[in-house]
Amino acid sequence: MNDGRFAIATHILTLLSRSGGHWVSSEFIAGSVNINPVLVRRETASLRRAGIVACKEGKNGGYLLARESDLILLSDVYRALYNGPPLAFAKNRPNPACEVGRQIEGHLAALYGEAEQALLDVLGRTTLKAFVDRFD
Repeated sequence: MNDGRFAIATHILTLLSRSGGHWVSSEFIAGSVNINPVLVRRETASLRRAGIVACKEGKNGGYLLARESDLILLSDVYRALYNGPPLAFAKNRPNPACEVGRQIEGHLAALYGEAEQALLDVLGRTTLKAFVDRFD
């Protein structure tokens, strides 16, 4: 989760929520987020698959929320982007002959599961509308 995708997706969704029901172009979104429009399209693809964002191609196309912002939980956004724990395991395999090495991954997996559940609990109490209402 340290990759910034959640921040970008939340930025995009905030823009869409404030658009007044108008289609918002990837170029406009990219200008606000300060990223390439290709990255906007990549992030919105995950949100579209999750039923959070609608997409319309063409000259007058763009993006729109697929449902009301008070029906979108930030935990929905997280789940649309990530399919694993927010923390990663080491790329190397621990030494199974070591007392710590043979147990570390199991204990970390349990810890990571608890951490992700805590994160989902917090995000699950916040709707996109509640987040957007924080803006002037």
